[in-house]
Amino acid sequence: MTSADVLAAGGKATDTDHVGGSLPRRPRRIAHLDMDAFFASVELLQYPELRGQPIVVGGRNVPAPQVLADGSRRFARLRDYAGRGVVTTSTYEARAYGVFSGMGLMKSAALAPEAILLPANFDAYRQYSRRFKDAVAALAPQIEDRGIDEIYIDLSDLEEDSQTLGQRLKQAVFAATGLRCSIGITPNKLLSKLASDLDKPDGLTLLALADVPTRVWPLPVGKINGIGPKTAAVLARLGIERIGQLAAASPALLQKRFGATTGVWLHEVAHGRDTRTVITQSQPKSISRETTFEHDLHARQDRAALTEIFTALCVRVADDLARRGVVGRTVGIKLRYADFHVVTRDLTLPHAVSDAATIRRAAGQCLKRVPLTQKLRLLGVRVSALEAADGNETEPGVQRELPL
Repeated sequence: MTSADVLAAGGKATDTDHVGGSLPRRPRRIAHLDMDAFFASVELLQYPELRGQPIVVGGRNVPAPQVLADGSRRFARLRDYAGRGVVTTSTYEARAYGVFSGMGLMKSAALAPEAILLPANFDAYRQYSRRFKDAVAALAPQIEDRGIDEIYIDLSDLEEDSQTLGQRLKQAVFAATGLRCSIGITPNKLLSKLASDLDKPDGLTLLALADVPTRVWPLPVGKINGIGPKTAAVLARLGIERIGQLAAASPALLQKRFGATTGVWLHEVAHGRDTRTVITQSQPKSISRETTFEHDLHARQDRAALTEIFTALCVRVADDLARRGVVGRTVGIKLRYADFHVVTRDLTLPHAVSDAATIRRAAGQCLKRVPLTQKLRLLGVRVSALEAADGNETEPGVQRELPL
């Protein structure tokens, strides 16, 4: 690594390592790799004739493409969907119409009625997820798995400059999968996740701390991972809409409005500061997935949408457990109401589990123990009391009805 690349990564070429001598200490270089429109891109490998068209993946009971007599395929259209399913993902062409993951399919149909609608194929997504992660690990093994389509990579100990490393990683992923990804390389995880989104699709973005005022501060506060729509709305009422405005805000004001811990965190992230490390080998105490809704949802009025979201969270937790080779005895849920009040409930099972169906049923039992009379802004599912998996088979299938 050259001195110029050291400085670009946000470090100092003169830092020394005082453990075992005075060897130069390599500055932190963290990459965030995010697959571009991952689920939809996997579908395009199977249906290449759809490239360049708006495509939506998701919903329940979506018919598979029909093969016609001449060998061509007929696809369902979003305009023909009837139900209360939600979008799992969409191509960039569909996003241009305002169709994004988590939206109701009926609402999406009003925005892009001619968009192609495909059923989700999670077996294929998991297969391609393993492929791209294996390809990355062959070049840069210090990986923190963050889900089916994204990882953090610690590049600090590698010799090559960041631009070269980034290009090599992108080429390796494409060679292994035929899919494109976007990568951000910066001194920390916070900035890297933000950077990976700046030049999508197929982007490679390098940022140093010195770039924060020009590249980060002009962005909306919602671009920071952890600032959801509700927090952004509260900040907007304080006259804070851009990250630069958040950086300039009084820490005392932020702590008064959001509490000491969150107020300090908001001040730090607005300046691009983050001390978290890439965690590669740790045994987690729990595994959880949660989602903050674009709009508050009511447990009964929005039952169908919540059913699908809740089930998807359980499936993702089950995937995370399988990927780490662990099972858990305690299943829990987390709800955040529209007034920001948070409740949690747990259920300890007689034996450890990891399959989506059992997690779904246990989480449903937890739901029965919380009041569901007001709207929700967040829903989460957690499995804890983890232990190594013993290879026992689990029940097939996933319960589909939300017991509200």
